Amino acid sequence: MLFRNYLYSQWDGTQRIFELDAEELMDRLSDEIMNQGDVMSALREMLRQGFQDRDGQQIPGLRDIMEQLKNRRRQQMQQYNMDSVVDDLKERLEDILRTEREGIQHRLDQAREQVDATPEDERSEQESLYKLLDQRARRNQEKLDQLPEGIGGQIKELMEYDFMDPEAQQKFQELLDMLKSQMAQNVSQQMRDQIQGMTPDQMAAMQEMLRQLNQMMKDKLEGLEPDFQGFMDQFGSAFGPNPPQSFDELMEMLQQQLGQMQSMMDSMSPEMRQEMEDALMSALDPETRQQMSQFASLMEQLMPMDELRRQYPFLGDDSLTMEQAMEMMANLQDLDQLEQQLQEAMRTGQLDNLDPDKLAELLGEEARKAWEELDRLRKMLQEAGYVTADDKMDLTARGIRRIGQKALKEVFANLKKDRLGDHRMDVRGANGDRLGETKIYEFGDPFDVDLQTTVKNAVIRGGPGLPVQLTPQDFEIYRSEHMTRSSTAVLLDQSRSMGLFNNFQAAKKVTLALMSLIRSQYPRDSLFIIGFSDYAREIKEEDLAKSSWNAWVSGTNLHHALMLARKLLNKEKGSTRQILLITDGEPTAHLEGDRAYFSYPPSYRTEQETLKEVKRCTQEDILINTFMLENSYQLVNFIDRLTRINRGRAFYSSSANLGEYVLVDYVQNRRKKVTA
Repeated sequence: MLFRNYLYSQWDGTQRIFELDAEELMDRLSDEIMNQGDVMSALREMLRQGFQDRDGQQIPGLRDIMEQLKNRRRQQMQQYNMDSVVDDLKERLEDILRTEREGIQHRLDQAREQVDATPEDERSEQESLYKLLDQRARRNQEKLDQLPEGIGGQIKELMEYDFMDPEAQQKFQELLDMLKSQMAQNVSQQMRDQIQGMTPDQMAAMQEMLRQLNQMMKDKLEGLEPDFQGFMDQFGSAFGPNPPQSFDELMEMLQQQLGQMQSMMDSMSPEMRQEMEDALMSALDPETRQQMSQFASLMEQLMPMDELRRQYPFLGDDSLTMEQAMEMMANLQDLDQLEQQLQEAMRTGQLDNLDPDKLAELLGEEARKAWEELDRLRKMLQEAGYVTADDKMDLTARGIRRIGQKALKEVFANLKKDRLGDHRMDVRGANGDRLGETKIYEFGDPFDVDLQTTVKNAVIRGGPGLPVQLTPQDFEIYRSEHMTRSSTAVLLDQSRSMGLFNNFQAAKKVTLALMSLIRSQYPRDSLFIIGFSDYAREIKEEDLAKSSWNAWVSGTNLHHALMLARKLLNKEKGSTRQILLITDGEPTAHLEGDRAYFSYPPSYRTEQETLKEVKRCTQEDILINTFMLENSYQLVNFIDRLTRINRGRAFYSSSANLGEYVLVDYVQNRRKKVTA
C-alpha cells in the first residue's frame, strides 16, 4: 500500500495550488512521446514551447526566453550609437583644450593685474616675468593651434605638451588613465581598476607581465610547455580573487576580455574605428604599445576570436562613453553566450548548463522562475518513477502503463456506453465467478450449493415437517461464469506510408490502449505486438511507446508478420487466439528463405505467399481481423480474399475512429455464451 505525506501551512498568498503534478505532466507528454518516440524529445518540445498550469497561467518556454533575450539585445542596438564613443573622446579633448586655453588666458590676465598693481619703481622686474609668461603662452597657443585633426595624433602631441592650466592637465591625465585602463582590461579586470595613478615602477611591472605573458603564448605556439605556475606566482594578484588555475583557463579569460574590445571596435564605422585605435595606442608609451600589439597578435593566433568579435549593428542615436560601451559589450557577450546555452538546451532538453543567476541578471527574475519551473518538470518525472533517473530518461514500466491508461481513456471516451460489455465468456461451469442463476446438480458439477433453494425443493417435495428430508434431486447449485483466456497478436504496420499519411501515431496509441486494457482488466490474457515493414519483428511492451515507422526502407511484409504471429500464438495452448491487423496498404514484400523481396506494384508471388500464410493461420484456428486505414481498390481487394479464407472480419477505418473499432472488436469478439 502506498502512503502519501501531506504538508499543511498557513495561506500567505504565495502558494500555487494549481501546479502540475507528475501524472498530469505525463498525460500531457503522452501524445508527443508517441509521436517523437522518446521522453527526451517530448520533454524537449514542452521545454521549447512552455505550457499552461492548471489555473491557466502560461509558463514561458525556452523559445519565449530566447525571444526575450533577442528583444533585449535588439533594444540596446536600436537605442545606442557606437560611433558616439569616439565623439565622447573628441568632446573630452575639446574640453581639455578649451580649459587649457582659458587657463592660459586666465594666467596672463592675473599676471597683467599683478604688473599693473606693482609700484612704478618695482614694475620692471614684474614686466620681465610677464614677458616670459607671455612668450610661453604664445608657444603653447601655437602648439594647440597646430594639433592634428585626429584624436590619436592630438593625444600623442599632448603627451609631450607642457600644460599651463592644472585643471586641464588633470583632465588629460584622467583621459589617459581611462584609455590605458581599457587597454589593460584586455589583460586583467583587476589591472584595469589599478592602472589609475600607477607609478613608473608599477607601470614597469605591468610591462614585464605583458612580456612574460607573450613569452608563454610563444612557447605554446612552438609546442613548448608554458611556465604558467611561475607566471602566476609572480603576477597572480593581478587576476583578482579567483585567478585562473591553468594556462587554458587563462587563455579563455583573456580571449573573453579581448573579444569585448574587438566587438566594440568592429561595431564602429571604419573611420571611427581607426580613430579609436589611434587614440588607444597613443595613450601608451612605446614599450607598452609594442607589448600590447604583440599580445593581440599572439592571442589571435592561439585563440581565434571569430565567435567573440561579433559586429553589432547599432542603429540608435543615444551616446555612450567608452566605459559604458565596454560595459555594454560585456553585457552583449553575456547575452550571446546565454543564447548559445539556450539553443543547446532546446536541442538536448538539458537545462544543467544554463546559469539561473545569469538569467536573472540579464533578463530578470521572471526568467529565473521560468527556468526553475522547467527544470522541475524533468525532476518531477524522475521522482515519480515514470522515467529513469539518468540522462537518457527512458520510460519505466510505470511510465508505459501511464501512457497506455491515457490512450485507453481517450479511445473509450469516443465509445457509447452501451456498446461496451464486460470482457467475458459466460460459460456456466467451473472456475468462474458466481452468477445469480441456479441449476439442478448433475454429477461432475462443482458442489456450490444454493442451500435456501435446496431446502425449499425438499419442503415442496416432502411437505412441511421436521426434520426436512433431502434427496439428490433436491440439490440446486449456483451457475458460475467461466472467464476466457485469449491470446492476441497485434500486427502494427510500420511501413513508410503509415508515417507519411499520419496514420502511425493513431495506430500506436490504440495498441497502447489495448495493452493497457489487457494488463488492467484481463491479466491472464497474452498480448504480442509485431511491427512490420520490410521485415517483421516483435516489439516488447517497454519499447512500444518509442517505436516509430520505417522512414528509410520500403516494404509492407505482411507475410513475415503473419509467420511470426503464428509462431508466437502457437505457444499459447488452450486459449482463444486471434490476430488484429492494422495496415494502410496491400503487401509489397514477402520472405524467401531469410531475405525479403520487395516489389511495387505488388507482385503476384508476394500476394500468393501471404495468402498461404493466411491459410496456415486458419488451419490452426487463428482468427484474423483486419483494420484498413485506406480504402484503395488494391487493399480492399486483397483483404476481401484474406477474409474469405480466414472467415475473420474486416473494417475500413481512419486514424480518428480506429480505436473505436479495434477495442470494441477485441471486447466483443471474446463474448460467447455457453450454457453448462
